[in-house]
Amino acid sequence: MPAVAAAAPAPDTHAAAAQTHDQATPGVRAAADGKLVGYFAEWDVYQRDYHVKNIDTSGSADQLTHVNYAFGNVQGGKCTVGDSFADYEKTYTADQSVDGQADTWDQPLRGNFNQLQKLKEKHPGLKVLWSFGGWTWSGGFAEAAKNPAAFAESCHSLLEDERWAGLFDGIDIDWEYPNACGLSCDESGREAFTEVTKALRAEFGGDKLVTAAITADASDGGKLEAADYAGAAQYVDWYLPMTYDYFGAWDAQGPTAPHSPLTAYDGIPKEGFDTSATVAKLTSLGVPAEKLLLGLGFYGRGWDGVTQDEPGGTATGPAPGTYEQGIEDYKVLKERCPATGTVAGTAYAHCGNQWWSYDTPETIGGKSDWAAQQGLGGSFVWELSGDTADGELIKSVR
Repeated sequence: MPAVAAAAPAPDTHAAAAQTHDQATPGVRAAADGKLVGYFAEWDVYQRDYHVKNIDTSGSADQLTHVNYAFGNVQGGKCTVGDSFADYEKTYTADQSVDGQADTWDQPLRGNFNQLQKLKEKHPGLKVLWSFGGWTWSGGFAEAAKNPAAFAESCHSLLEDERWAGLFDGIDIDWEYPNACGLSCDESGREAFTEVTKALRAEFGGDKLVTAAITADASDGGKLEAADYAGAAQYVDWYLPMTYDYFGAWDAQGPTAPHSPLTAYDGIPKEGFDTSATVAKLTSLGVPAEKLLLGLGFYGRGWDGVTQDEPGGTATGPAPGTYEQGIEDYKVLKERCPATGTVAGTAYAHCGNQWWSYDTPETIGGKSDWAAQQGLGGSFVWELSGDTADGELIKSVR
């Protein structure tokens, strides 16, 4: 797997992992304004064996309004290709292809980009954005921020490359984190994020989408205060606050806590680390609620060496995972460690010595209702490969 696929050992990052409720209260669900964005990770085509075709066969494409393709890289102050093989070189056989047609040796475009073109042809209302950065590749934004106009021009040129011209309906920026620390620390200054989004809007104009995945850290003095997210909001179509990975086994001894709590609860390890606090902070800063999407994780985070059923127990380290310790797809966890309780609007499971937290169709339905009540612009998911083959989770969002 590419190095970019490594999950972040820190809160509120885009992790590289991963009875439906959609019949209930349909009026409330519809009021959530319909945006449903699903991240598709380029590395899914390797070990995970999840391809663009699966977005269609799972029923996800029928639910989604937008697909965010993750990730492009940021190098030398410019947008660059992340993985050329996965993006536009990999040859697809007929049975792997969205439309059942095999790639030929001489066709100008193959890989995920060609398959995404086919997906859009089959689902004409679906839009695709190219997402840049992520946990592994955000270090390049510091250089980009020195000349935002040149950065924006490079991104526009890459998205409109003649080989895949017309595929992308916009750009998504996943900068972890402006004027704060992620895998590396950024010292671009409080206004850098605003200047970058302003330049992107100027370059892409009004007919292309400009969106941004942002921190969900609403603690006092936390990452949401490090950049002017309110000032930048005028330049983006919407924000995707990463309201997951609040807690995890990077705190190896615990306390166990749900990684994506909707609300605070008695004993929560850190104030400001829950979805409602994130949304409240952003709206209090002046970001319109309709420009915020609810973030949903299609995976769980877990600990080993846990004896206590409820949250707040001690642990000896991260629970084993298929691709990385401490993280596992929902489709695996629902069978291996079924939910045994709920806390703060999300589910948890204690099985043997392991303790996991993850969302289920029921908790996603509840979160969707909450998002509608808050007037949010919709929801987004990280990321599509964690769902079941028949799209159990995605179908519970809408």
